[in-house]
Order: sequence, then structure tokens, then C-alpha cells
Amino acid sequence: MGLISAITAAAGSALADSWREYFYCDSLAADVMIVKGEKRTGKKSSNTKGSDNLISNGSIIAVNEGQCMLIVEQGKVVDVCAEPGEFVWDASTEPSIFYGSLGPNILNTFKQIGRRFTFGGDTAKDQRVYFVNTKELVGNKYGTANPVPFRVVDKNIGLDVDIAIRCHGEYSYKIVDPILFYTNVAGNVTAEYRRDQIDSQLKAELMTALQPAFAKISEMGIRYSALPGHTVEIADALNEVLSEKWGELRGLKVVSFGVNSVTASEEDEKMIKELQKNAVFTNPAMAAATLTAAQASAMQAAASNESTGPMMAFAGMNMANMAGGMNANNLFGMAQQQQQAAPQAAPAAPAAAGWTCACGVTGNTGKFCSECGAPQPSADGWTCTCGTVNKGKFCQNCGAKKPAGAPVYKCDKCGWEPEDKTNPPKFCPECGDPFDDNDVQ
Repeated sequence: MGLISAITAAAGSALADSWREYFYCDSLAADVMIVKGEKRTGKKSSNTKGSDNLISNGSIIAVNEGQCMLIVEQGKVVDVCAEPGEFVWDASTEPSIFYGSLGPNILNTFKQIGRRFTFGGDTAKDQRVYFVNTKELVGNKYGTANPVPFRVVDKNIGLDVDIAIRCHGEYSYKIVDPILFYTNVAGNVTAEYRRDQIDSQLKAELMTALQPAFAKISEMGIRYSALPGHTVEIADALNEVLSEKWGELRGLKVVSFGVNSVTASEEDEKMIKELQKNAVFTNPAMAAATLTAAQASAMQAAASNESTGPMMAFAGMNMANMAGGMNANNLFGMAQQQQQAAPQAAPAAPAAAGWTCACGVTGNTGKFCSECGAPQPSADGWTCTCGTVNKGKFCQNCGAKKPAGAPVYKCDKCGWEPEDKTNPPKFCPECGDPFDDNDVQ
């Protein structure tokens, strides 16, 4: 009777598991990281006697936006899909007589009956569908219960000091490697894996990583009060520090890091302001101005001193000045010496000499005037009997006419002169203008 019951159970379960199935996942809540897929079976469905944790060949799995589907067989991930849409699994070891060729499917079904018979009619197999939430998981609050060291670097004044700060805000992260997160964190969960199961561990590791992350930020010269404006750099620094634990071990990544407020202790604030104030006095001019203002204030206080009288007060000031120290005149002298010793800017190069056009424009360097376009006058000319060197047809001193002789040619367009001025070419080689009577000087 036991063998007959086993054969009946094996045949019945094998046929019941031959139906194609449809797996889906409702919208994942913000605090759910992994959930097991549900098999949809309506009231009128005939697929109500199938085995749990079994996926028939040809089953359809609906993958939504922001989700990644994992198929786990016998505890091992055998398939993955992160593309939204319909996924058909056609590599299952559980045959379906309703998907593919009927003949081979019937043969494989009988093989499954024989295999299940050896297990007393049970499937002896575990196949599951999991949906991983790949959306950004926001709203994770953090706060430094204890002060976190922060290095303050100010290269302008040579400041390099460690202080302690407190900060709080929110951060977000996401699953970037679903297989790694399932394998090393969630495992073969029966229903769902929620954020509260790992958030305390992540927050503790994040607080530990803040110190080296802040060290990287301080090296950039960013002050702790300016941290809210550099959250992108902080997130990058945190990912760099947490890459081994979060990225390589769990498949997680910090997406954003928000800072609501950053505060330092009153002692540290006072120390930094005092150091910055003292650094200003390294400039002799600033020190002299401060000393002058202090002396003026002291003189006003001495003049209004009614207990000892102005004379005694001024006498005390003179004694203090004679006791030593730096006076304002010496400081102003040092500042002037530093200014004179500083390298001066090179003087501007003198303007290039040029020629003056008849229209009055000076400094022309080309062959034509930059204002009216007239050609540059020739340096050559003729000497009148009165001794005046002229360039026109009449002497500009006595009015005598240029003596007759062989005509001298010069292009009236661009000013080009041939080597043999009495025998020019037919056309000017510079501008192409033909030589004629207008070119005779």
C-alpha cells in the first residue's frame, strides 16, 4: 500500500506542477529590501494544488521599475533580471506540458514522477523567486553621540589643528549588487527582509567612517562650518572609506549624505578665532593700524580718568612706551620696506614707432593709413636748389618746380617702388595696379 500511495502522490504532484505560473510583486515599501515573489492564483484558477517553492518551465515573472528579480534554485542564484517587463523562465528543471514541445515534455514529466517516487512522492526541490528593492532608501537619520575629530587646515595663515565637532542629519543608500546582498546579507528569507534588520549595523559603520571621511574633506581646505555645502564630496569620501565593507561585502552604496548642522565646542571656536586674529598681526601694516587704534583708545580713557587724573594716566602711558615694545611708526616703516622690496611689475613696452599720415593719424605701421587708407609716403625725395628735401612736385620752401628729368615711378595705390624707378613693370607686383602717368612722381 505504501508503494501505491507513493506512486499516486508522485504522479499527482508532477501533474499539478505542470501548470505554467505567474509570479509578481506588489509595490515595495520604503523599509523592505527583499521580498519573496507571490504566485498569482485566482478563485477560478485550476492551478491551486501546485507545490510551494517550485517554478515550472515557461513560468512568467513580472519585474517592475526599481526592482531586480532573482531566481534561487536549491539555495543558489541561477538567474537574475533587472530590466522591467515580462521575464519568461525557460531553463527550469521542472518540465511543463503546456510550454514547449509536447512529446519531450511528457517524457520529462514521467521522469519527474519516477524521481519523486524515490522521495515518497515529494518534490525534493526548492525554487524561489525574490524581488530586490533597487530604489534609493532614504530617511536614514544619524547623529554623532560623541564628538568626531576634525582637522582644521588654513594654508593662508599656516593653521593646522585638530578640533572636535558634532553633526547630525540624514543619509540614503541603495543596493547596487543584488546578488551580493542576497548571498552575504539576506539569505533565503521566507517572506521579506527589512531595513531595521541591518540599519543599526550600517549606522555604526557610517559613524566610524565619518572620521577618515572628514579627514579627506579637511585636506581640501573646507572648514567644518561649510560642510553642509559639500555633501557630494562627503558622500564620495564615505563610499571610498566604506567600499570594502559596504560595496565589496554587501553590495551597498551611499547615495547622498545630508548635514543639518555642524557645531564645535566653545573652546575650539575661541581658539580658532584667536589664532586667526593673531595671524593677521604678522602683517606690519595691520599690526600698526591695530596698535594705533589701541593707543587712541587708551588716550581717550586716560583723558577721562577722574580717579588719578589725566596727567598721571598719561605719565603711566609714557612709562609703558619707554619700557619697550614696538611702536606704530616702526611697524609702518616695516610695511613700507616690504612694499618697496616686493617685485614691481615690468614697465609697459613703449609703443612701436610708426609713420604719420597727411590726415594727422600717427603710429601707422603698415603700408596704408589705418584711418584714411592713404599709402605710406616714400622716404626718398628730391632736393631743391634752396636745400630743402621735397617729396611733391613743388618745393615746400621756395615753391620751385621739381626739375625735369626722367620720370620716376611709384605706385599711387600701395606706394611700392621699383628698383629702377625710371623703368617700372606694367603692373604693380603688390596690388596689381597698372603703371601710368598717375604713378609719376
